[in-house]
Amino acid sequence: MEKKDFAKGFLSGVLAVAVLVTGGKGLSVAQGILSRDMSAEQKIKTIQKYVDRYYVEDVDKKEMEEMMYMGLVSGLGDPYTSYIPADNLQDFIDDAKGEFVGIGIEYTKTVSDNAVLVASVVEGSPAEKAGLLPNDRITKIDGESVAPMESQEIQNRIKGEEGTTVNVTVFRESTAETLEISLVRAQIETTTVKGKMMDNGIAYIKITSFKENTYDQFMKVYKEMKKQNMKGLVIDLRNNLGGLVNVVSKIADELVPEGTLVYTVDKQGNREDTISDANCIDVPLTLLVNEYSASSSEILAGAVQDMGVGKLIGTQTFGKGLVQGLYFLKDGSALKITIQKYYTPKGVCIQGTGITPDYEVQLPEEYWYTVVVPEEEDTQLQKAIEVVKEGIK
Repeated sequence: MEKKDFAKGFLSGVLAVAVLVTGGKGLSVAQGILSRDMSAEQKIKTIQKYVDRYYVEDVDKKEMEEMMYMGLVSGLGDPYTSYIPADNLQDFIDDAKGEFVGIGIEYTKTVSDNAVLVASVVEGSPAEKAGLLPNDRITKIDGESVAPMESQEIQNRIKGEEGTTVNVTVFRESTAETLEISLVRAQIETTTVKGKMMDNGIAYIKITSFKENTYDQFMKVYKEMKKQNMKGLVIDLRNNLGGLVNVVSKIADELVPEGTLVYTVDKQGNREDTISDANCIDVPLTLLVNEYSASSSEILAGAVQDMGVGKLIGTQTFGKGLVQGLYFLKDGSALKITIQKYYTPKGVCIQGTGITPDYEVQLPEEYWYTVVVPEEEDTQLQKAIEVVKEGIK
């Protein structure tokens, strides 16, 4: 068949389908298919017109609009940029403050399989009580796949009113099994900093995330350790996915000497330095990190490592060197937008690569998927203690 005959046949097929669907107005539909000269506003109105005319079910136009805004932002392909509907904005703000109702997990969206990867589980939370573990992959929420969901939608579905139930489908890599887990949402205790004094005057401080209340909690624990004649310090940032940049900067300022502890660069190339003062820690310091130490955790780790005040122990960090800003819209919704890249004091942007620890140490494989690792079996912690002891000598 010659090319012109094939083209004529193809066009006739398109017209025939159009006539069948639209009841005789095939020519106008075909012209719409062939024309590419349509503004975004015209296209939205046209889609709405067809939905109003032909869609067989009832239409929730408000929900359609909200999904359209989410889709517009998700088209950027950035998992950290999202549209936040007005109904969900207060939950987002409460989470940043450290107050929320949910199931008690820190998580991230994986690139490889678009699942929700559990990074850590809050002790005493519904997630821990139901048996969720670090490294579990949530593939469905209430029967719906999480693959097409943006981070904000996932958060909205996990959170909810206290006492309500959310069902998740979980793939557990350690046992290669798929589990159906039901969780009852509850008020989550948001203590982000815990500490204790160990042997030989070595203090241990665990920071689980950087919320608005984290700096005050850190300083309270830090001062208590100093009163107990702290001779060395281990700060545990494992499974800490980050949080507020201004909060981690205040904590870093307590630990590192005078100078730039982190700087950011925006779209226009404008540089903004966060400067620490001359006061800094005066005892040996180590930081525990792993593949789920991200964002603000990496700001602290990068400052400590680059400014030479401590050593990093563990595994390569996550690699999120981006900063987000929150912008409020007139209708009560908001946009969370990636606005800057950040750089360590030595000018390294760790986006996509992470930070290599000074001592690379793996946990024993049997503890990769547990919430609590026994102290004597925690090879990373034991190495950190060893390094601190050497510093004390």
